[in-house]
Amino acid sequence: MRIGIDLGGTKTEAIALDAAGTAIFRERRPTPAGDYDATLATVRDLVAEAERAGAGGATVGIGIPGSLSPETGLVRNANSTWLIGRPLDRDLEACLDRPVRMANDADCFALSEATDGAGAGHGTVFGVILGTGVGGGIVVNGRLLSGPNAIAGEWGHNPLPWPEAGERPGPPCYCGQTGCIETFLSGPGLAADHRRHTGAANDPAAIAAAAAAGDRDADASLGRYAGRLARALAAVINVLDPDAIVLGGGMGNIQRLYGDLPPLLARHVFSDSVRTRIVPPVHGDSSGVRGAAWLWPEDGD
Repeated sequence: MRIGIDLGGTKTEAIALDAAGTAIFRERRPTPAGDYDATLATVRDLVAEAERAGAGGATVGIGIPGSLSPETGLVRNANSTWLIGRPLDRDLEACLDRPVRMANDADCFALSEATDGAGAGHGTVFGVILGTGVGGGIVVNGRLLSGPNAIAGEWGHNPLPWPEAGERPGPPCYCGQTGCIETFLSGPGLAADHRRHTGAANDPAAIAAAAAAGDRDADASLGRYAGRLARALAAVINVLDPDAIVLGGGMGNIQRLYGDLPPLLARHVFSDSVRTRIVPPVHGDSSGVRGAAWLWPEDGD
């Protein structure tokens, strides 16, 4: 039995999975933003509820919006800023009286989809988050890659490949660089690009709907977005050559992308064919919390 916790900025979700991956418990609570002790208590209470629902003695995995520094063991790069600089894994282990495993929420998404989602059965899966930010995770033969710096899959803070006219130096990024992939391919990045070209302040969903209805400006904005996404993914394919790429986050819900990307990828992938599958997630918004549960494999290693 496994318990997964998705510790988000606005909500904290818990799930309990049996050995077959079937959910026997699922619950969401508001995240007590700004209150570290209350955040620990929320996780503790959700685990207790899951155990009362039949998940007694289960392993616990936690997905967080950030990562643990290999240098200090403290949370870094979290938009839930009250977690930064805290030994979250150790504090939760003390709270729950058991070991926990913790990973970035994009890593959890990738692990979920590689385990029993859109990437199941594939040797190498790149899970992509295209939402408020841009992140990713890499799973090889069912195991999550982390790396010595715990940043495997963080493609969003590389520069946009093969920049075209008007893309240099690119928008400023919160990381201190300019022209990061995230500044172009996040939801806010698409909205900002559309506003620069049209003056209209539309969100990504509205842009996609307008494009589907025949609006030329919205269609052009989505066309630029697809081209940039193809270049960014082609660079990943040229290095990692994954069997499947799963697109998560709000932008991954734009169905047009799945038709646009294959021919665009072919222009930049260093191969005479592109056999990498580009697919939507099976578990959608549930992938993060399911992936947290899967941080503990069947054999416990």
